[in-house]
Amino acid sequence: MKGERLEVTVGIFVLLGMISLGYLSIKLGDVALFGKRGYTVYADFDSASGIRPGAPVEIAGVEIGKVGPILLHEGRARVALKIDDPVALQEDVFASIKSTGIIGDKFVSLSPGGSERLLKPDDVIRSTESAVPLEELISQFIHGKVE
Repeated sequence: MKGERLEVTVGIFVLLGMISLGYLSIKLGDVALFGKRGYTVYADFDSASGIRPGAPVEIAGVEIGKVGPILLHEGRARVALKIDDPVALQEDVFASIKSTGIIGDKFVSLSPGGSERLLKPDDVIRSTESAVPLEELISQFIHGKVE
């Protein structure tokens, strides 16, 4: 009888430990169990160097989505931007790739436009600016071609 009670107690602690570990994995890993509601738009960049799927998409420093798959489309990098609901983007929004410091992680920064027309799911952002590679800036500085 005493052995059964010990086994049940150990079983309960193991179960609670597994539930706690699962909860922490989901929260710390920023995993959505049932997926966030939102929509996907695309941005075509001359170079998507340094940007990775899962990187943040921000407006005014506020995260509004994540970068999705990055594909080659007609000689340019087509970056999928998964935008969270209820964020609406104007048709003339401007997308740029920026970094969080000199050699920090890259993210996509959006600057809202002034249009009353909104982007629909699967639309393409026309105005984009690729990140300037650090090596290029250093090279320009060394060779005195900085403007």
